[in-house]
Amino acid sequence: MADNQKTQLFEEMPIPKAVMQLSIPTVLSSLVMVIYNLADTYFVGMLNNPVQNAAVTLAAPVLLAFNAVNNLFGVGSSSMMSRALGRKDYDTVSRSSAFGFYCSLLSGFLFSFLCFALQNPLLTVLGADSNTAEATLGYLRWTVICGAAPAILNVVMAYMVRAEGASLHASLGTMSGCLLNIILDPIFILPWGLNMGAAGAGLATFLSNCVACCYFFILLYVRRKTTVVCISPKKFGFRKGIVLGICGVGIPASIQNLLNVTGMTILNNFTSPFGPHAVAAMGIAQKVNMVPLQVAIGFSQGVMPLISYNYASNNRKRMKDSIMFTIKTIVPLMAAVLILFTVGAGPIINSFMKNADVIAFGTRFLRGFCLCLPFLCMDFIAVGVFQAVGHGRSALAFAILRKIVLEIPALYILNFLFPLYGLPYAQFVAELVLSIASVIMLNRIFKSGETPAEA
Repeated sequence: MADNQKTQLFEEMPIPKAVMQLSIPTVLSSLVMVIYNLADTYFVGMLNNPVQNAAVTLAAPVLLAFNAVNNLFGVGSSSMMSRALGRKDYDTVSRSSAFGFYCSLLSGFLFSFLCFALQNPLLTVLGADSNTAEATLGYLRWTVICGAAPAILNVVMAYMVRAEGASLHASLGTMSGCLLNIILDPIFILPWGLNMGAAGAGLATFLSNCVACCYFFILLYVRRKTTVVCISPKKFGFRKGIVLGICGVGIPASIQNLLNVTGMTILNNFTSPFGPHAVAAMGIAQKVNMVPLQVAIGFSQGVMPLISYNYASNNRKRMKDSIMFTIKTIVPLMAAVLILFTVGAGPIINSFMKNADVIAFGTRFLRGFCLCLPFLCMDFIAVGVFQAVGHGRSALAFAILRKIVLEIPALYILNFLFPLYGLPYAQFVAELVLSIASVIMLNRIFKSGETPAEA
């Protein structure tokens, strides 16, 4: 029965319905990560203490670095699983999921150990100074030193559950943690509660991630007779085909996120000399802009199992139609958000922190960040297609082009020409070029007659 339902979703369901059934829960799941951060930023902002808010901003690159592991074992294993499902190779599906699960668990523990051992150099790299170091470390202590494993594991498990078409359960798992985070944040952060400030935000996030992990463990136990996701130690191993298949997609995706961390760290270091108000404003503007950005990511990742399955089963027309429907849905939506953010930037920033300097900085920052939104859709969709069909090198090429060739140099140039205020426009420069490259690359994939390689 479960196999018939999967086949009906991937092979027979009308394209708009199939894309929405996979993508909408994935969008909600993607938004959860932003909501986590927005909740932290909002409730810490209620303290009206720029140092506490700056701490959350300065720690953000470390949390973003989790995505390097998430993508290595989450994107890599889910792509491998979906392609194996398209070939009806269920042994590869189970072994791929077990490999992704145990490697992500071990990586989380390693992440925690390294951050604990190197916490002082880490604070320096992040741009923390004598004013912000203590608050930043308090936030990192819970979110990273204690919380890396559950933070990584719940995202990777969501990827694997989504790979078999269960996007709704993937979304429910991550959203369960999100709701708990929103409830706990004011209790731990604000003076009427435990008055922990940024450290309280970190503790709430840690507990929320643990709850999300518990959801997925319970889900896999309840569905143990029907799910293809396997976390049995007996299925964990280092078979060459599986390791290469997962890493071929996962490593480029991981490098892409490490480059994102590098870009964010450079951005924060350029902002830090202008004081905690500028840092807090930059963090708020980035996180607000992350909401539509995560919607675009959610659509591009949500449609991946459908693309992978039909690519592996050689149904190129259904694959192309799925991609085109996604493009026609998400690009106009991002254009509408661009208009909304441009007009309403001031009130949006004001809702997070009622500080005149932060509002003035943040309004200009948000208007610069949001310019890239209609263009990054094409970039994200193209990268999602590369990952879905196993073209990891193309995804890596886009990552290098985005950060090393375009965005990071643009940060240096724009900050030199327009100190501080030029920084938010660097991403627009990169995404404008990449959107053109995306159209060219997708057109080549549509015209390609190659037969998908067996993993």
